[in-house]
Amino acid sequence: MKQLFIILALFATVTFSSCSDFLEEDVRGQENLDTYFQSEADAEAFLTGCYNAITYHGWWQIENFWILTDMCSDDLWMGNTTQDQSGYISLAHYQGVGQSNGTISNFWQYRYKGILRCNIAIERIPEASILDESKKNRLIAEAKFLRAYFYFELVKNFGGVPIIDGFLMPEEVSGIKRSTAEEVYALIEKDLTEAAAILPQRSELASSDMGRATRGAALGMLGKAYLYQDKFGEAKTTFQTVIDEKEYELMADFGDTWSIDAENNKESLFEVQNAYDETYDLGGSLSIVTGNRSGGDQDGWAWGLPSANLENAFIKAGDTERLKWTIIKNGATEIAGEDHFAELVTAQGDQNGNGTYCVDPAKHKSARINRKFYLPYAKRPENYNQPKVPLNHRIMRYADVLLMYAEACNETNDDVNARTALNQVRKRVNLANVEASGNELRKAIRAERRLELACENHRIYDLRRWTDDNGKKVICNIMGPNGSFVAYNTNQTTADAYEWENQYEPSNKGYTFDENRDLLFPIPLYEITMSNGTIEQNPGWN
Repeated sequence: MKQLFIILALFATVTFSSCSDFLEEDVRGQENLDTYFQSEADAEAFLTGCYNAITYHGWWQIENFWILTDMCSDDLWMGNTTQDQSGYISLAHYQGVGQSNGTISNFWQYRYKGILRCNIAIERIPEASILDESKKNRLIAEAKFLRAYFYFELVKNFGGVPIIDGFLMPEEVSGIKRSTAEEVYALIEKDLTEAAAILPQRSELASSDMGRATRGAALGMLGKAYLYQDKFGEAKTTFQTVIDEKEYELMADFGDTWSIDAENNKESLFEVQNAYDETYDLGGSLSIVTGNRSGGDQDGWAWGLPSANLENAFIKAGDTERLKWTIIKNGATEIAGEDHFAELVTAQGDQNGNGTYCVDPAKHKSARINRKFYLPYAKRPENYNQPKVPLNHRIMRYADVLLMYAEACNETNDDVNARTALNQVRKRVNLANVEASGNELRKAIRAERRLELACENHRIYDLRRWTDDNGKKVICNIMGPNGSFVAYNTNQTTADAYEWENQYEPSNKGYTFDENRDLLFPIPLYEITMSNGTIEQNPGWN
């Protein structure tokens, strides 16, 4: 386990981030752990490093993997058809050879680095000279929340993983084995339950603390962990608590859910805090990674592009509101929330020749880009590049909570409350109430999750965990030789014209999906090799 050993070998020092306030990191250094935690300020500074570990404010450590997971679903293509696709295609196209994929290896490594930071915080903050005991407990609770989140990110992608819940020396992890998924979830549940009992409500946070973990965030994540284990009763109770405590509500305008002008809004339970700084890397990258690469002012990389299949799901549902805030298509005569459209097209060089927005079909598989990560022309910083984008990344929204609550209610035969929660989400975008019950209501809830949360790193996990009417996981009926997504894209009479024409990314994505292999990602090969066999690979990946 070479990388894991390197992480854990930091027995004397630890790289940490100190900051002028919670959001803006501006000093980097190393301190001896035995002498570092001397004050409340020291503890605060170290905890900022734990928050920084959510994305590391870079594109390749974590955010790149988030995009990859949606590429594995029916919502996104890899998209970029002018550059090397080797960082994605082995997994996004289910080729069965992703054990050495760099994107997945980086994600594994940096999630464990984040866990190391949290373990240190949990163990060492109690030693700090913090007179306010409640403040000390809150800082520890924040570290527990983050550790649980990092482990949840691992278990939902790989299944059972090695549990390291302390600051261990390399010799102490020699021969370590994977814990079961149940054991990992037990740790997640414990951390989140303890965190929720201590963390403040969102309404109790000072403005300077906005973005820190709250009781609502911990409960929302706990409910999600229950749901992913099919613990529907526990999930329902937990989500009901979030709802009853009335700390959150839906934004009136769906377009505000991802607006740079409405960050940390009343719908947001937890989001990554990004900021622009000319000198330091404090921002996000996804607006660039998923952005338009048509030239002119367009500096994007065009990875992770919405599929026509996703667009058609909006059209079938009559959902024009969320469609315009989710997908931007070549030839658009306007972009939702873009007040400088004509100026934008001019900056592009009017490449379509008719005053419309160009998403060059020769460079973009679907000739579509993701609107949620799009930054309006006038909002872009002078150095519009990664990781400089100041758009916060939403990890959990109240709409997600309502739909998970609806799912838990439906699965526990409480269709009345399931419909109430579902229709609350639909009402915002002017869709009619759903009156169905039972399995038809289940299908409606699942369809709603796709439309509401498209391109937000949820779809692949929903498809893997949901069971379809034929007893198979839903993804098994979408991908594979007979999968609906594959059939749609490999038949010229049904396939989208842009996607059919551009075969630099093959349209048969998903044809080689194997249900005995592809419900989990592979453990990175270097971990298998360096463990001398104590860590076992997931089924089908040997």
